[in-house]
Amino acid sequence: MALPKLEPIRDEDLPAFCSFLHAHLNPSHPADVWADAFRQDWGVDRPNSGFLIRDEGGEIVGGIGAIYAAYPVRGQLEKFCNITSWMVLDAYRTQSMRLAMAVISQPGFHFTDLSPTAVVEQSLKFLKFKPMNAARTLLFNLPAPQQRLVGASVVTNPAKIEAVLDAASLKVYRDHKHFPWLRFLAVGRGSGYSLVIYKRARLKHLPSAEIIGFTNPDTFLRHLPLLGCHFLLSGMVTTRVESRLLPARPAWPHTVLTGYRNRVFRSDTLVEADIQNLYSEYAALDL
Repeated sequence: MALPKLEPIRDEDLPAFCSFLHAHLNPSHPADVWADAFRQDWGVDRPNSGFLIRDEGGEIVGGIGAIYAAYPVRGQLEKFCNITSWMVLDAYRTQSMRLAMAVISQPGFHFTDLSPTAVVEQSLKFLKFKPMNAARTLLFNLPAPQQRLVGASVVTNPAKIEAVLDAASLKVYRDHKHFPWLRFLAVGRGSGYSLVIYKRARLKHLPSAEIIGFTNPDTFLRHLPLLGCHFLLSGMVTTRVESRLLPARPAWPHTVLTGYRNRVFRSDTLVEADIQNLYSEYAALDL
């Protein structure tokens, strides 16, 4: 019996593939939102949007999505392939690894999966993906009037955010500002601001700020008290950020939460702190 046909997902295949994901993986994500995530123009000539398999009648019976991006890491522009939305119908589950192998066989990329299920995580570990530190640092949002006295500020107006950011942070902002589920601000003073991208979430039934990503980590860490004060005044009692992204432990009341599912990556040269949540399905989809 011939193997089901495996082929790259071309632009003309995206509507059908995303309708397949909507029907069989997650009905809460409309097909057009999925398609927009795969079409992001993030500095890479996209070779495909992943790979799919078809049955003998040409119907899609499985696939694995890929979001491509390039961003600087320690002064060097690196190219990433972010694996997401891996779905195969039960009758064709034996073909699943063919899809993953097709993606990771593409040269020149670092590979990530930032929202794997437990089964996907174990499958990717077999393909030499490494788990990242899953711990979150939880900060308690408190008043911080002393930060205002040193001239630090939080900027939330879109035009003013663009005005205070350095060129690299401004590019990150413009690459992500069109996603309606993401929120943005800049925190800092003078010529040193950090762009902060977050979502409003809940933790222990209380409003919380979930940090998706930020630029200029040292500036972000320095102004965490003011950021927490801003979030408190906005009705959020805690701030949650992945511990691996922080350059040091915060000098501010906090605790570490564990028990989260690992994100995974495959790279010969990068470490977990180099891997952003931005430029991935974690930003391009409302997860």
